[in-house]
Amino acid sequence: MKNPIIKIEGITKKFGIKNALEEIDLSIYEGEFFAIVGPSGCGKTTLLRVLAGFEVPDSGLLFIDDENMRSIPPNRRPLNIVFQSYALFPHMTVLDNIAFGLKVTGVPIKECYQRVKMLLKLVKLSGLDDRFPHQLSGGQLQRVALARALVKRPKVLLLDEPLSALDAKLRNEMRQELVRLQKSMGITFILVTHDQQEALSTADRIAVMNNGRIKQVASPTNLYESPSNKFVADFIGSINLIKCEVRQIEGELCEVTTGLTKDLFSIKGKNEISVGQSYLMGVRPEKIQLTKLTDIDQYDNKLAGIINNITYLGRSSMYHVKVSGDENVVINVSMSHSDRSENIDLCIGESVLMHWTAGSALLLEDHDP
Repeated sequence: MKNPIIKIEGITKKFGIKNALEEIDLSIYEGEFFAIVGPSGCGKTTLLRVLAGFEVPDSGLLFIDDENMRSIPPNRRPLNIVFQSYALFPHMTVLDNIAFGLKVTGVPIKECYQRVKMLLKLVKLSGLDDRFPHQLSGGQLQRVALARALVKRPKVLLLDEPLSALDAKLRNEMRQELVRLQKSMGITFILVTHDQQEALSTADRIAVMNNGRIKQVASPTNLYESPSNKFVADFIGSINLIKCEVRQIEGELCEVTTGLTKDLFSIKGKNEISVGQSYLMGVRPEKIQLTKLTDIDQYDNKLAGIINNITYLGRSSMYHVKVSGDENVVINVSMSHSDRSENIDLCIGESVLMHWTAGSALLLEDHDP
């Protein structure tokens, strides 16, 4: 792995008595697409502002490219930022908006426009250089903002929820555009977003934050498939969480009871689990198979229930199944179009069987660290 371009050591920031950031330790590597996600108020924007120099931490150290940033003002840091609002000059053309930062820093006019033309081609805006912001679509405005931030060739580009103002289809297109730009230029991108799908589909690694702390840093796959705690499991994607107690451990498998049925459930265990302890059994909706209430004995992990509601989502449907014997437990089951076609006659009010493999379930602590 490459050297860290950013090192954060023990950074804390308070607003009044509230800890916006609490003992943050984080390394972000050169050429990495890194995302920071979390709910509103978790501290992710404050962390971005500390990186940019807009907020001064109460304690801790920040290094960018091995240089301590403590006394370095925002305009002298080797980074640039793309805001949610784009912040383009309405009286300037696309070309002049992108060239503005170069002109201010004294780059010769010829070189300035050469670099702008190169960026226009890279962001697929060639031929639009003489247009004004009000003549552009949302996606084009976003590309102009990106080009303006990239034309100065920063070592790090900060992205503050840059796609939130776009419609769903355009947002999906721009996600891939961001990845393409980052890979082609090799610049470290740091994306701050509350949109889990945005982070999962773009980043090499993701930091999940809550209450001013980093809960886990991992690749998108590891975050989704192997969350380290209850908060990450519930925040990244959808998951069914059921209280359980470990009854026995046999090699890699442990058996748990839930109180929903007399049957035991098998889960691939993790280190440091104890018999008799309470945990949460987590199962992603798409990991659960849904069938009619027949051949019950052939499945190890199973629950009977009644379909309470069906939400049609186009390429999949979400079945909300109320567990038999407990009116308060509803399991969400996601089925793709091909699976749904085989079970097209399943309807609200019908009794069904939910089943899944031991490897599809997670065992999580019933509290967050």
